[in-house]
Amino acid sequence: MSVSRTAPRRVTRLATLYARLPLYWRLIRMDKPIGSLLLLWPTLNALWIAAGGPPPLTVLAIFVLGTVLMRSAGCAVNDYADRDFDRYVKRTENRPLTSGKIRAWEALALAAVLAGLAFLLILPLNTLTRELSIIAVLVAASYPFTKRFFAIPQAYLGIAFGFGIPMGFAALLGHVPLLAWVLLAANVFWSVAYDTAYAMVDRDDDLKIGIRTSALTFGRYDVLAIMLCYAVTLGIYAAVGVALGWIWPFWIGLAGAVACAVYHYTLIRERERMACFAAFRHNNWLGGILFAGIAAQYALRDLMH
Repeated sequence: MSVSRTAPRRVTRLATLYARLPLYWRLIRMDKPIGSLLLLWPTLNALWIAAGGPPPLTVLAIFVLGTVLMRSAGCAVNDYADRDFDRYVKRTENRPLTSGKIRAWEALALAAVLAGLAFLLILPLNTLTRELSIIAVLVAASYPFTKRFFAIPQAYLGIAFGFGIPMGFAALLGHVPLLAWVLLAANVFWSVAYDTAYAMVDRDDDLKIGIRTSALTFGRYDVLAIMLCYAVTLGIYAAVGVALGWIWPFWIGLAGAVACAVYHYTLIRERERMACFAAFRHNNWLGGILFAGIAAQYALRDLMH
């Protein structure tokens, strides 16, 4: 009798879990890959620079999959932290956790599973990389709470989004050179640029509920601040290119990234919500073009030698 009663319960639980999978998919933003791409481009830059060209396929696969898993875990933690705020923001009021379709513990459990899988991925790598991964998890998990007190939480986000940079150098070189921290600094400025444009979409709602964002902190200088952050980001990459003797494909890629930044100015200068959102999303192209330039110059060097 107990077996006959247990079996239907298991089937019911499995059916319930299956029905909730689309909600979990939305919770971790797998339907919106832009966030994963914004993490991925600087990580790929670091891997190519550290390896002096294409990194080993195993390392590349670990970092690509780990980036997706950690970004997904971060989204679940972010929605948990913001669950009482998101209901007052037009763009986020229908998220699965905020709307009550899933429970808070489910978000935390899913985040823990994803972070655990990401950690399992890096076990074959060296001790330094594993140690840095612990710091990366702590930074990613604490970021959502910085919006309560930090005037520019987007800078903290830049550290969280860019921690694949020192980890990539550690995995390939066994240490983290100064160059890695310089590239991480560039990523912080880039994150402030694109996430300020993102925050401009929710400016009115964030002001009402008391969330701190760079869009509110910069005020009427928001557009100027974004363009200065782009300038610093691309200026750092230009300096790295000169220092490392990068050849013309990189400079074409850098010029393309500059063109993207100028295009973003045309979108954000009027501070129209959907245009600012479009500028945020278009940063995928800026990051992709910059990476393509870096990868292409290494490929051409290999051909020349």
